[in-house]
Amino acid sequence: LIHFYKREERFDYCQRNQQDYQMPPLGRDPGGMTNMNLDTAMCSRCTNGFEPKAKIVNSNGELYHSSCFVCAQCFRPFPDGIFYEFEGRKYCEHDFHVLFAPCCQKCGEFIVGRVIKAMGATWHAECFTCEMCHKELADLGFIKNQGRALCHECNARVKADGMGKYMCQKCHSSIDGEPLRFRGEVFHPYHFNCTGCGIELTSSAREVRTRPGYTANELNELYCLKCHDKMGIPICGACRRPIEERVVTALGKHWHVEHFVCAKCEKPFLGNRHYERKGLAYCETHYHQLFGNLCYTCNQVIQSDVFTALNKAWCVNHFACSSCDQKMNLKTKFFEVDLKPVCKKCYDKYPRELRLRLKKYHELEAARDSSSQSTQ
Repeated sequence: LIHFYKREERFDYCQRNQQDYQMPPLGRDPGGMTNMNLDTAMCSRCTNGFEPKAKIVNSNGELYHSSCFVCAQCFRPFPDGIFYEFEGRKYCEHDFHVLFAPCCQKCGEFIVGRVIKAMGATWHAECFTCEMCHKELADLGFIKNQGRALCHECNARVKADGMGKYMCQKCHSSIDGEPLRFRGEVFHPYHFNCTGCGIELTSSAREVRTRPGYTANELNELYCLKCHDKMGIPICGACRRPIEERVVTALGKHWHVEHFVCAKCEKPFLGNRHYERKGLAYCETHYHQLFGNLCYTCNQVIQSDVFTALNKAWCVNHFACSSCDQKMNLKTKFFEVDLKPVCKKCYDKYPRELRLRLKKYHELEAARDSSSQSTQ
């Protein structure tokens, strides 16, 4: 709840400046005052009379000795003659705040004037704010959410997030179906109509921002698919959103520059060369890795002659013995050891028993390959 009250109505106090004056001579009426005499005038605090020519304090018709006109709590004179009155007793400003004024839950200062009572505490109006967006809630109202005071908009957002849904930025309620995205925000689609034909839109509506040849009032507007297609704006083959800047045309479709990527590594081509195969685009490295020849040694695309052996490919300059790194060519005799080429000189250095086992292994592999080919 939000509770307001005025000081005068809440505490029944007044704030007045003291008036000092000398006791007038007997029988005289200064300023229209009724005649007084020392026998009838008395101090409102100590009920004693006044001495002739004594200094008397007049507070709203009540007379006091100067020494009696003090704070009821600290018994000191009122600074600048300002006091607060509560239940017939007068207090200086400091003691009145300490005894009777509420403290703000946020800043800890005394509250004089408008007081907000909410969340089991009292607040200054400017201190009682939404814990998420920090808007003042005194005039907006609030909702208690898990011990926090939230404005209606933030409460709706928290509620939607808890349900895993979007929150409409127009009506601030959760969106059950697919949202409509417009100007960086999400909305219920039924809040908008097509700028072209006026029909109620769905989540498939298209937003037009910047496009040469259109007037200013057509920018940043929503169109249904039918009207949008008439405008001739290309649609990205990846995100299905309009392309309003640079367009990449490939594979029979249009693409945003950042959405035209390699099918393997998903890195944008950004104007670099790409290779097409079965409706997909590949960068040079992954195309040759998947469908072409990469050198077994340097792992680079083989641009010139290819040396093929042991079901692998090498650059001509990179085909060498795996033991001594001696370069080999098509006429060099080599042997296979652990699926790697070994020159005859290094092979002859192997133990005789190892060479016999390798020879027998290769003969068995050759026989197995020939039998499988004959079966096919």
